[in-house]
Amino acid sequence: MTQRPPLPPFDETSARAKVQAAEDAWNSRDPGRVALAYTEDCVWRNRDEFLTGRAAIREFLQRKWEKERDYRLRKELWSWSGNRISVCFRYEWHDAGGRWWRSYGNEQWEFAPDGLMRRREASINDVPITEAERELTPPA
Repeated sequence: MTQRPPLPPFDETSARAKVQAAEDAWNSRDPGRVALAYTEDCVWRNRDEFLTGRAAIREFLQRKWEKERDYRLRKELWSWSGNRISVCFRYEWHDAGGRWWRSYGNEQWEFAPDGLMRRREASINDVPITEAERELTPPA
């Protein structure tokens, strides 16, 4: 059985490490890499989309990053208990027309004993911004 440390139950240190690992993976914009953090039968709600399974998650992320160009994300630990973590996040991206957006959201995560995420619930809102208003730039 493959494990994805840190493993539940989480304390503050391990919850923060899990959140940072997720942020780092998502900022890679690599659907294959990101999808490996989820169980084969993971259940997702992302905005108004409902997904089941790692393959569906990978396909979703492929579509997402084709639309959300130059994506850059920050996640913040909100709370944790047992095998669950809640985060708030913001990310910035631009569309094909060059318009910039900042997306704000909250996620609830539930993990299997092996440290893979088995459930993700995400609520997200988008706000148009100008390029000059960007706060999240890639590291130099």
